[in-house]
Amino acid sequence: MSDPERARVPGAVLAIARLTGWRRLGLAWLAGALGALAMPPYGLLPALAVSLTVAVWLQDGAAAGRTTVRRFAPCFLIGWAWGFGYLTAGLWWLGQAFLVEADEFLWALPLGVIGLPFVLGLFYGAGFGAAGLLWGRGTARIAALAFGLGAADWLRGHLFTGFPWNTLGMALAQNLWLMQGAAAIGLYGLCILAALVCAAPATLATGAHPRARFGPSVAAAIVLAGLALYGAERLGPPDPVVAGVRLRLVQPNLPQDAKFRPENRADIVDRYIELSQRPTEAGAPEPTHIVWPESAFPFLIQRDPDALAKVAAGLKPGQHLITGAARAEEPLPGERLRFYNAVLVIGPDGRISDSYDKVHLVPFGEYLPAPLDAALRAVGLRQFVAIPGGFSAGTLAGQRILTVPGLPPVAATICYEAIFPGAILPAGHAAPSPQPPGLILNVTNDAWFGDTPGPRQHLAQARLRAVEEGLPLVRDANTGISAVIDPHGRVVARTALDTETWLDADLPARIVGGTLYGQFGDAAFALMLAACLGGAVIARRRP
Repeated sequence: MSDPERARVPGAVLAIARLTGWRRLGLAWLAGALGALAMPPYGLLPALAVSLTVAVWLQDGAAAGRTTVRRFAPCFLIGWAWGFGYLTAGLWWLGQAFLVEADEFLWALPLGVIGLPFVLGLFYGAGFGAAGLLWGRGTARIAALAFGLGAADWLRGHLFTGFPWNTLGMALAQNLWLMQGAAAIGLYGLCILAALVCAAPATLATGAHPRARFGPSVAAAIVLAGLALYGAERLGPPDPVVAGVRLRLVQPNLPQDAKFRPENRADIVDRYIELSQRPTEAGAPEPTHIVWPESAFPFLIQRDPDALAKVAAGLKPGQHLITGAARAEEPLPGERLRFYNAVLVIGPDGRISDSYDKVHLVPFGEYLPAPLDAALRAVGLRQFVAIPGGFSAGTLAGQRILTVPGLPPVAATICYEAIFPGAILPAGHAAPSPQPPGLILNVTNDAWFGDTPGPRQHLAQARLRAVEEGLPLVRDANTGISAVIDPHGRVVARTALDTETWLDADLPARIVGGTLYGQFGDAAFALMLAACLGGAVIARRRP
């Protein structure tokens, strides 16, 4: 930085840039934690702007006076500390799951609340480190950071089974107008825009030339305004509904510590049936389809003819039930019995006409990763869900279409499968199905996380899949939040959290022709990532 430039930098900014050691890492951690306030349910976008602005100034100090290669390590540490703080503040609610069976899992609570953010922070460390290699003055560093953060979020969503929870793009995906951009560029494209927009104010305190000082912030305001105008134009009138379909989502609000006890089987089935048979409002049509949440039964209903008959007797003529349930598959000789976390379609005759097995299982929640499985079981540890040997993954990745009489083809997702962009319909990654789906179904059980930000964040991320794919979302959760959302992300109807209730709603129609994201997947994100890389290189080489 030249002397004229340094003279224009406020003392507080210079003090931040000059921090070293634990003070630098501590401020990076606090800045990351502040940025988590931009995530659901808070949605404070300015918090992320302050967070990334401070991160840029810390990077300025780490890059100053160092050769390109020597910048990586200090920038990596800043990014790791920033990501550690961001994810700790955004994912603290995971600790609630360890308290459900505290006698068995309380010891592991620090691993979930501290250990997971500690490890996932390495992705942001790599992103900041890559940005440090491209670091320059003015707009060069903003483009460099957007490149690093965009790549970090994409990698976090794909490597080691992936965990794209609270990626930066969710800061823009809570506003109905701004979230429409996902229909063109997807969640990861929004990640790059969020980084560009929120890091831009850093240049207001640096740079000798007014264009270098104010240009990035003006450009960020134009981007936000353009995104909002695009969203307002795209929304248009309410979406039409599918004729002859009336949904009832049943939310039993079963406590997690009672849900999987076999002795409760009869009471649980009776509770579901009673809620399913509640009378409709005066003049409202009868439900044609009943939806029950993930893992509705503490037993294998497919192997219980009496329970199937009881469920079928609770259906009215022509009604069909779509329910989450554990499913077992007979093993080959010499193999153990395989269990699947599934969605079943049950008709009024009591027959299971179709099913989908969950493909993307939760590590340590539904299974123990293969390298650790034997060792952990040897010392008496197991996954959260008490299924012998854990769940097995389904084999129909990209082919998750359920056939339900009276409904358009159903793209089924179970629990956190709905947080993965492109997993609903991996356009550009798999052959198209004979019939395009007409809705996304997400059955889930968020009772593990109580009344915390977790269930609200889960809903927000599932909601964005509707916008990306141009499909309505039907989401049934054991304790809530259950909702019907149209293909533009508008919430048609929803329930409250931790409430025993039911929800009747029409099914919005899909967007004819789909969306750009649905057709091309992350192609736009790849182009944006390349543009940030090219922009950082070009801007850095300017005198």
